[in-house]
Parts: sequence; C-alpha cells; structure tokens
Amino acid sequence: MAATVVDAEYLKEIDKARRDLRALIASKNCAPIMLRLAWHDAGTYDAKTKTGGPNGSIRNEEEFTHGANSGLKIALDLCEAVKGKHPKISYADLYQLAGVVAVEVTGGPDISFVPGRKDSNVCPKEGRLPDAKQGVRHLRDIFHRMGLSDKDIVALSGGHTLGRAHPERSGFDGPWTQEPLKFDNSYFVELLKGESEGLLKLPTDNALLDDPAFRGYVELYAKDEDAFFRDYAESHKKLSELGFNPSPSGAKAVADTTVLAQSAVGVVVAAAVVVVSYFYELRRRG
Repeated sequence: MAATVVDAEYLKEIDKARRDLRALIASKNCAPIMLRLAWHDAGTYDAKTKTGGPNGSIRNEEEFTHGANSGLKIALDLCEAVKGKHPKISYADLYQLAGVVAVEVTGGPDISFVPGRKDSNVCPKEGRLPDAKQGVRHLRDIFHRMGLSDKDIVALSGGHTLGRAHPERSGFDGPWTQEPLKFDNSYFVELLKGESEGLLKLPTDNALLDDPAFRGYVELYAKDEDAFFRDYAESHKKLSELGFNPSPSGAKAVADTTVLAQSAVGVVVAAAVVVVSYFYELRRRG
C-alpha cells in the first residue's frame, strides 16, 4: 500500500475535491451510485482477517466486475475526472469522500470525514457484500463480519432512501421511495406501510421487519428523522473507516481546521453584532 501523508497541502486538496464532487453530483444527479460506490469499497471488510475495506481496491477490474458491483464502473469513471484534478488524493479517500458528499448534497446529515486512507491493489474474493435476495441471518453474517452492529445494519439500510434498483444490475427494478434523490427517513415510512405500487421491497428490506431487534429501529427512524440522521451519520462514518486508523497528525489537522473555521464564523458573527448595535444606537440617538 502506498502511504498517504495528511498534511496541510493534502487537506487543501480534500477541500477542493469536495467542492468538485458537490458540483459533479449535483449536475449529474449521481448521488445514489456514488453512495453505493463508497459502501461497496468499504463493505468488503473482514474484522477477523483485517482484509478488504475502504482501500480503493474496487477500482481494479478484478473487483468492479464482481456481480454485486455491477454498474459501478459508471461511478468509478465519474470519480476519475475528480482524481485527475487532484492526483495527490488516494482513491480510497476519494471514494469515501464521494459517499459523504452524496448524502450531504441530497439533504442528509453531515458526516465527519477524516482523510488518510491508503490505496490497495489487493482485491477480496467475491461474496463479501450483502445479497438482496437473503434474509435476517445473512444480514447479520455480513455486517457482523465487518464489525458492525444491528443498529448499524438498520441505519445504513436507510440509505436506500436514495436511488433505485436496475434490473440489468441486480435483477430488481424500481425505487424504494417517492423521491429517490432526497435523503430523508421515507425508506422506513414506506417499509412500515407494506407494499406500495411502484416502490421496491427487497427480501433484505422485509428482513428488517421480520426481526424484533431490527424492527425496533425501523419504527424509531420512521417516526423520528432526527434520530435516523444521527445514527446514520455515526454508522456511515464507522463503515467508511473500517480497518482505517487515522494518524494522530491527520485527525489533529482536521480538528484544527474545524476549530479555525468555527473561530472564523464566530468572528464574523461578533463583527455583525457590533455593526448592527452601532447603527441601532445611531438611529436611537437620532
């Protein structure tokens, strides 16, 4: 794996790539496939063997031709245009950043992003990603292998609020929600309604209702979008960092940048208050 050094220059490139991804995703309406790309690169992680995960290996033909990754070459090619402008950024970081921005652009929660992932050319064997035709036991086998929890399974499933299934890729056809380019909690609302004309319900979707532990989260998220957004952001971050241990310097650099941004906002707000107070006093005296 090539080393990824997170310094001030790298963070600048990340910010520039984030802006380019926002523009690209908004113009192409490609948030769903970008989110799927991020998930599928990360979702191969095996916590026991420490293999797979968000390391950019999905860019290799050996992996993107896996059946579960059908259609993702489209997202890879779109990301390549951004990579060409920011060659310093690792593919692993770029794909996960694309997933974060996809959620953000469609109205979803802000997801903390720490860069520094290393690229790998080692591709896991096919079969590590969820199979939509399976049920409860399969979901737990797949996600628990990654080191994720029942809550993570349900929260991440809510990401299906974006996009639709394509028959040429998965054998299934149709969107999960009425507005497949809007990130909200409608996936859970529709799931509890049962069959709805024109909307998709996969075996893995119905599995969330069949299991009492899963169903409790479905019911919570259907009635409380804030709870869903909070838990989704947490679970997405966990998925995007499987097997990735951010360097202290990288994490500190991100934290310092956040503090500086917050400080700058504070200064602007304070200045605005002073100006408004000044004009108010002039008017009062006049």
